[in-house]
Amino acid sequence: MFVPIYDENKLKSIRFQFVTIGLVAINVAVFFFTTTRLNVQVASSFALVPVELFAEGFGPNIPGDRFDLIPVPERYTLLSYMFMHGDIFHLIGNMLFLWVFGDNVEDALGHIRFLVFFLLCGILAGFTHSVMLPDSSQPLIGASGAVSGVIAAYLILHPKVTVWVLFLRFIPLKVTAFFALGIWIAMNVVMLFVPSAGPVAWWSHVGGIAAGALLVFFMKRSDVPLFDGLLSRN
Repeated sequence: MFVPIYDENKLKSIRFQFVTIGLVAINVAVFFFTTTRLNVQVASSFALVPVELFAEGFGPNIPGDRFDLIPVPERYTLLSYMFMHGDIFHLIGNMLFLWVFGDNVEDALGHIRFLVFFLLCGILAGFTHSVMLPDSSQPLIGASGAVSGVIAAYLILHPKVTVWVLFLRFIPLKVTAFFALGIWIAMNVVMLFVPSAGPVAWWSHVGGIAAGALLVFFMKRSDVPLFDGLLSRN
């Protein structure tokens, strides 16, 4: 519904968002590497497949998984899946959200903690998806779960910030983060209850949102206020 393009929120504690840029660069590099003729087999190897994850207690891939080019133990795909993307639009969508909102979350957490935060959100998003759909053999790929955690953290940190978005992908609007991201999060929750809601892994998104909303309370810098300081006492 909303595609973010710019937020009016300057960095306060760090000079440059090295981790955010690095994560974008890694995702782009992995995408172009896996667009070779072996992309299906490579994606299958590093994708998260719930039924395989729970087979033999987080053991290696199910024997006879003929689509995997590389025998990656399934427990490791909880990390690797978030760096794989199905097509250029999938990649651009996730990277836009990370580019616009990641720098300020990195600013609030610090470089190292933001990297840990991003990876934990992705892992917990993938695990949530797998727990809710344990019999699924559909491979899960994409940074959406981890990015959902970043969005939740940003909303908790900066609900009053003004964000420029494209409404319905074409109409530019200037709204608050509370409005744009609040609607985005609500839509993801609602879609859990819509039958045949398409190929989007909604449980991964919601798992990432929950992880980000919880982790930001413990991982932010001690001097960073929540909700743009709305809860601070005078």
